[in-house]
Amino acid sequence: MGLTPRLWLLEPPTLPLLALTVESAANSDSQYFLSRLLAPGSQLHNLIFPELSQPPPHLTPLASYTGHPGSSLGMSVEDGGVPGLGRPRQARWTLMLLLSTAMYGAHAPLLALCHVDGRVPFRPSSAVLLTELTKLLLCALSLLVGWQAWPQGTPPWRQAAPFALSALLYGANNNLVIYLQRYMDPSTYQVLSNLKIGSTALFYCLCLRHRLSARQGLALLLLMAAGACYAAGGLQDPGTTLPGPPSAAATSPMPLHITPLGLLLLILYCLISGLSSVYTELLLKRQRLPLALQNLFLYTFGVLLNLGLHAGGGPGPGLLEGFSGWAALVVLSQALNGLLMSAVMKHGSSITRLFVVSCSLVVNAVLSAALLRLQLTAAFFLATLLIGLAVRLYYGSR
Repeated sequence: MGLTPRLWLLEPPTLPLLALTVESAANSDSQYFLSRLLAPGSQLHNLIFPELSQPPPHLTPLASYTGHPGSSLGMSVEDGGVPGLGRPRQARWTLMLLLSTAMYGAHAPLLALCHVDGRVPFRPSSAVLLTELTKLLLCALSLLVGWQAWPQGTPPWRQAAPFALSALLYGANNNLVIYLQRYMDPSTYQVLSNLKIGSTALFYCLCLRHRLSARQGLALLLLMAAGACYAAGGLQDPGTTLPGPPSAAATSPMPLHITPLGLLLLILYCLISGLSSVYTELLLKRQRLPLALQNLFLYTFGVLLNLGLHAGGGPGPGLLEGFSGWAALVVLSQALNGLLMSAVMKHGSSITRLFVVSCSLVVNAVLSAALLRLQLTAAFFLATLLIGLAVRLYYGSR
C-alpha cells in the first residue's frame, strides 16, 4: 500500500494555513510528493520510503511548485525566484523596481515645477482623485483588452469588499498628512515620519508571521536613520545657510516644534501607514485573482472615497482648474507607480516597498539639485551610504 497526501491551503480570516492528510493508496507519484515534504534521511522518511530514492520521470519536482500566494511553500521573486524562472523574469522584476524608485523620487521635483507664484495652482484633492481614476481606468483597460485574463465562472464580487478597508486606510493616511502640518513644522514631520518603517516591519511580522533576522532588523533601523538624516538636512537652498527639505529651505526658517496632539497624530499616522501596507499585501496574496481585477476593486473604492472628500472639501478651484502639462505628468506618474507598487506587494513584500521608497530619496535629491538648483549636503551622502548598507544587510543575508 502506498501513501497519498492531500494538500489543502485553508483561508480563514487571518492567514493561509497548511493542512496535510495522508491516506492509503497505491501511487508512486504521491509517495514521492510526501517524501519531499518529509525530511530526507530522517527515521520517519527511511521507515516509510526505504526503496524510493528517485522521482518518477513524469513528476514535476517539488522545487518548482510555487505554492499558494502568501503561503510558506511559495517563493516570491523577491526571494530570488524559484528554479526555472530564468533571467527574463528577474530582469523584469529589477526594471520594475528601478522604475518605481525613479517615479517616487521624481514626484516632489515635478510637483515643484507645477508651482505658480510659489504655490500649487490646483486643489490637492483634485490630483489625488484624478490619480485614482487613472489607475482605475488602466486596470479596466488591461482586463478589457486581455492583458490579464478575467477569472472563469461567476465574477467574484464578494472578494471586493475587503478592499474597502484598504481604501479607507489609505484615505485616512492621506488626510492625516495634511492635518499633521498644523501641529508641527515640516522638518519635524519629515524626520519623525520615518517611524512608519518600524510600524510596517512590526505589522509585517505580526500579521504575516514573518520573522526578521538580526541583520534584517538592523537594516531597517539603518533605513530609518537614513530617512531621518536626509529629511533633516539632505538638501540646501544656495540662498540660505539652513539645510533642510526643499520646502523648508526655500522659505523663511520655521522653529522646530511639535505639540502633544501632533505627536499623537504622528504615531497614529505611522501605525495606519504600516497597517494599510501589510493589510493590502495580505489581500493581494490570499486571493486567487488577477492583479488587475484586485486593483480594480481597490481603486473603485478609492475613487468613491476621494470623490466624496473632494466634493466635501468646500469651495475652491474646479477639478481641472490650474492643471498644466507638469501636473498631468504628476498624475500619470503617480498612477503608474501605484500599479507598480501593487505588483511589488503581490510578488514581493511591504518591506520591498520600504526599500523602494528609501532608495527614491537619492533620485529625489539628484533631480532637485538638477532642476531646482538645490545643493547636496554631507547629510545626503551619509543617508545614501546608510541606504546602501541597509540594502546589503537585508538582502545580502539571503
